[in-house]
Amino acid sequence: MGLPALLKKASLVGAFFMAVIWHLPAQAFCPVPSGLTTVKVQHVVDGDTLRLVDGRSVRLIGINAPEIGRRGKRSEPLAETARRRLLALVKDNGGRVGLRTGRESRDRYGRTLAQVYGRSGDNLSARLLAEGLGLRVAIAPNTRLVACQRQAEQAARTAGRGIWRDSPVQRAGALRRSGFALVSGKVSDIQRNRHGIRIEVDNSLVVQVPAKLLRAFPSSFISSLKGQPIEVRGWVLDRSRKPPMKPGDKRWLLPLTDASMLERLNR
Repeated sequence: MGLPALLKKASLVGAFFMAVIWHLPAQAFCPVPSGLTTVKVQHVVDGDTLRLVDGRSVRLIGINAPEIGRRGKRSEPLAETARRRLLALVKDNGGRVGLRTGRESRDRYGRTLAQVYGRSGDNLSARLLAEGLGLRVAIAPNTRLVACQRQAEQAARTAGRGIWRDSPVQRAGALRRSGFALVSGKVSDIQRNRHGIRIEVDNSLVVQVPAKLLRAFPSSFISSLKGQPIEVRGWVLDRSRKPPMKPGDKRWLLPLTDASMLERLNR
């Protein structure tokens, strides 16, 4: 099949998927709070970022949508679908959305961090998560809606919607690149130091748990993990890009950003 035909097929598949998710029954996750600031959207950058008419860029709290390819990089699966869906949700609200700025109001790129709501009361991060158009992410201290956004993601996961049609979970031993990842594996070692705890997974990935997050885990939770299967998510760093690595160091490092990003699996 030639490239034009492939592109046409991909477009038809994407259009079919959009038609399906737009007719899913709306579930109320993360009900709207009071005291929202209403703003006008100028442009939808991708599935988790808006640009406002006042010049601000807004990064939606609670979701990491598939990345749109830039500077010669290929887009991740469903990246454009997520962008179009967020655009449709914004248009459904007349181009205006409600913002609740996070406790930490800006990220390192200068973007405003906020929970974003439609006029019907939908939390847009939760809506996209429930449709399988992104993965839940939690970065302390902006974690007020972790529980309901987890429920939204679980709804998509259970139904096999969007990115959950083919599971995005990868084994720790199969990591090949840096970036946001959802990883599973067995805890092979646990080490404590003055900065917190380092959890080694499948002898290949180190999950770094900072001391400030330890109080969020139940008593003895960490110490009981050795030999147990876990699922962890976050931004994986490739330590081989900044040598020298010490003998015994693992190539892949995942700094934990919130306790909810690490879960023990029941198997």
